[in-house]
Amino acid sequence: MAEVNHIASHSDFDALLATTRYVVVDFYADWCGPCKMIAPHFIKMAATYSIPGFLAFAKVNVDTVGSVAQKYGIAAMPTFMFFKEGKQVAVNGNATIQGANLPTLMQAAEKMGKLAKAKADAAAAESAE
Repeated sequence: MAEVNHIASHSDFDALLATTRYVVVDFYADWCGPCKMIAPHFIKMAATYSIPGFLAFAKVNVDTVGSVAQKYGIAAMPTFMFFKEGKQVAVNGNATIQGANLPTLMQAAEKMGKLAKAKADAAAAESAE
């Protein structure tokens, strides 16, 4: 079962973006009620869709890794962002999802999961040749 990456520093975040094709990020705070409500769902999504090197799920605590939150202009928690090859991208038309919007987040995670699986399958087929 894949685990959520708990980002401890700006360099941790940069390293994850550099080594993983797709990344789903949850910007949260320990004191945030909606963050606590959606956290178990985010963990389940990570367990379902994560593929090492192709799709990772990460949590960034805005109070302890403020430099990352500041870089991306995080003003509300939770805020979810999506990255492809280190650059922020929109998924299903959403560059960010603010608040504990579970249906929208689930749709985005599913789409990222499909994209990552296609890339992982293609890479596996290529290496088998």
